[in-house]
Amino acid sequence: MDLSDIAKKLDLSDSKQVVRRAAELRRLCDIQFDSSVIGVGEVCKAVICLEIAATRSGILFDRQKAIRLSGMSEKAYTRSFNSLQNGLGVKNKLDVRELAIQFGCVRIIPFVQKGLSLYKTRFLASLLPSRRAGADFTRPVFVAVAFYLCAKKHKLKVDKIKLIELSGTSEAEFSSVSVSMKDLCFDIYGTEKEKKDPKEVKGNRELLDVLPEKRKLEDGGYSSDEGSEPSCYKRRKTMDKQAYEGWKKTVIASNKQTKAKVLRKRTTQTSLSNFLKETPDPDAQKVEAV
Repeated sequence: MDLSDIAKKLDLSDSKQVVRRAAELRRLCDIQFDSSVIGVGEVCKAVICLEIAATRSGILFDRQKAIRLSGMSEKAYTRSFNSLQNGLGVKNKLDVRELAIQFGCVRIIPFVQKGLSLYKTRFLASLLPSRRAGADFTRPVFVAVAFYLCAKKHKLKVDKIKLIELSGTSEAEFSSVSVSMKDLCFDIYGTEKEKKDPKEVKGNRELLDVLPEKRKLEDGGYSSDEGSEPSCYKRRKTMDKQAYEGWKKTVIASNKQTKAKVLRKRTTQTSLSNFLKETPDPDAQKVEAV
């Protein structure tokens, strides 16, 4: 399929500059490496080159349509896109100010910049010295996530899907970076605490039960002070144990009564059979007398 035909299907046929830039990127791919080795076919390669060219030109690109046209899954397309982009040495660039103007959130620019700087510092501090040199914060996904979390913090609506497309990443990677940023910079990106899921609470309770010394009163555990009153959890366990012991005694007593009744019944039947054997037959006595 010709590159211009693919551009037409992606609504990029009017952008001649994008098509020319995509053609140049495809030519570089053919010269520098064999794209089939990394699992990228000709159609997918053309689509990816068009996405790179459109993104670098500041033109919105419909990635979902591109994925359908490539015939690949979203995960496979994202992997191929990253491989081809790295092979070409091309990276998307996202500017905080441009994003703020595009989404109408200019007032959060200083918060995004501060959050990014703080995240980099804390992330590097959490790594071993030997691994700090390999940390790469130049990828646009970090800017996109920081911008999204700051907008959410200030209760401003932004299009998450559009941010993911602009950063050239996947939804899974976007979510992963979001979790990392909120964990390390909760004071910058964190929002009000969400209500805990009962399943998660139950799972935590099971983990706490493994280490009794780590339990806290609010988790239904034991108090660390010996003179304190028993916790609700301990009282409940004691009550359950007492109820079980009572039920156990009732069952044992019932079984004993049943066995006694069966034994008495068998004794009565045995006595009756012995009595019948010992009693002489009157008809037999009459025959003997005749």
